[in-house]
Amino acid sequence: MNKPTLTRKQLGAIGEGFAFDYLQQQEYRIMERNWRCRTGEIDIVAEYEGLLIIIEVRTRSGSLNFGTAEESVDLRKQQKVRETAQYYTLKHRKQDMQVRFDVISVLATKDGTRISIDHIPNAF
Repeated sequence: MNKPTLTRKQLGAIGEGFAFDYLQQQEYRIMERNWRCRTGEIDIVAEYEGLLIIIEVRTRSGSLNFGTAEESVDLRKQQKVRETAQYYTLKHRKQDMQVRFDVISVLATKDGTRISIDHIPNAF
């Protein structure tokens, strides 16, 4: 019997879970997941090797007709993430830390089975 097709939101949550697990395996210290404020949301905030890492997770299923997950992080999205990160660093008194912006691209089947994960450090 076929597994049901997931909604976009469900697939995104599963992709973020895969990214979280991957980062923990790489010994990143996860500080926040889905941190929200008035300017937007940060999927994952982590610390690694003395850096504050702001991670945008993008999940795609099946066909890449609409581009890859990492291609969907356009300039407008990058600016929104930077603005939200700035607010995060002020609120949590982390302005002295060097910040890096990463993208994790997850490719999964329509039912949520992981196909691949690609981590792009310093993506923007």
